[in-house]
Amino acid sequence: MNRTSEPLQAYLWINMAKLSARAFSRYSREAALLLGQLIRLARIEKHMTVEDLAQRAGISRGLVHRIERGDLGCSIGAVFEASAIVGVRLFDAEPSTLAARISANATTITLLPQAVRSAPAQVKDDF
Repeated sequence: MNRTSEPLQAYLWINMAKLSARAFSRYSREAALLLGQLIRLARIEKHMTVEDLAQRAGISRGLVHRIERGDLGCSIGAVFEASAIVGVRLFDAEPSTLAARISANATTITLLPQAVRSAPAQVKDDF
């Protein structure tokens, strides 16, 4: 191995370890891929370059590429920001109704218990 390939090998080894550290469900992988494709399609339809989107979102071009490939290791904030910039809606609700839905959910959450505990184990005392 020559000197120039050593950093590349180390980079690939570290990133491959990250990828295999967490297994995601098929549904999660397909959902991330679909969202990435929608972001890419919207970006291209708006005639935005990867550089334009990266600059507006405050992220790197590489992260934009990872988002568009459906990489599940991307920050959710970066994915949400990229989708908002290109106009991909994440929920069925209109943007104007999101605040109302957030408020309704907050009210429901306040009515729920603060913590969820598993049921106590049944003691078998029939000797």
